[in-house]
Amino acid sequence: MSRKAATVALTAIAPISWGSTYYVTTEFLPPDRPLLTGLLRALPAGLALLALTRKLPQGAWWWKSAVLGALNIGAFFPLLFLAAYRLPGGVAAVVGSVGPLFVVGLAALFLGEKPTVKSLLTAVTAAFGVSLVVLKAGAAFDLVGVGAGLLSSLSMSAGIVFTKRWGRPEGVGALALTGWQLTAGGLVILPLAFLIEGAPPALTGTNLAGYAYLAFGNTAISYFLWFRGIERLSASSATLLGPLSPIAAAVIGWAALGQALGPVQVLGMLIAFGATLVGQLGPRTPAKPSEVESFSSAEKNGQEVSMDLEVSAVRR
Repeated sequence: MSRKAATVALTAIAPISWGSTYYVTTEFLPPDRPLLTGLLRALPAGLALLALTRKLPQGAWWWKSAVLGALNIGAFFPLLFLAAYRLPGGVAAVVGSVGPLFVVGLAALFLGEKPTVKSLLTAVTAAFGVSLVVLKAGAAFDLVGVGAGLLSSLSMSAGIVFTKRWGRPEGVGALALTGWQLTAGGLVILPLAFLIEGAPPALTGTNLAGYAYLAFGNTAISYFLWFRGIERLSASSATLLGPLSPIAAAVIGWAALGQALGPVQVLGMLIAFGATLVGQLGPRTPAKPSEVESFSSAEKNGQEVSMDLEVSAVRR
């Protein structure tokens, strides 16, 4: 397996994992608590990674980490869960699937990645495939939910582009950068959760298990792999892994919840998966020498744990 193929495979674990969020949200968590869910998904994971890496931002990276944390986590999570609670899963997934188109435009503006016919067609094809997988006749469209879904997708897309633009400081591993962003994003959500939703409800063992999975498996590990992948792939290649999330959500719904998968859904999966594969073709974006050096040094010092074992949909 080539180095790029290995990077794509590891990065793909993140959106596949996010595809499980809908199942966990509906089956394990208290209802109508999108901000609490976003908070307990981000902040514990971020603090755990800070404790593990024992590195804090320096200089300009204080505000850069705050911006990235707000885009990737602090704004994205609440908007995503708001869309998830107000829209049927299929509608939420289709709204989220426009992310690659946002990334194409933002990457052209901030990264100098010129849009190509291939990147645009691949993004549209992926969104079409996702719509076949999850969109059902008579699906309800809530304007607040649709708006939240579009804004969450835009926020995440901007986060991808600026993560790619800024890289990470010399001598700092991707694990520490992930911890900075998750902590900053969680701190953005914290006051909103208490002001809007009030005190948390009494949590059951099932709730705690669901939050633990979201915080550590679905967030700490998955975001580490995601940010690591963004660093090594082009912005458009990384975001075109996103359709794996609704595909995974549909498979989990079929296997765990008994939801039907008909020929149209299977066709949509094949189309979306094919677009994802096509989106990975092409030259690898070379990493900056300082980034390669810092990543290698971090691995030697044990700052990068081996997480090579470790999904919009929906309800990531």
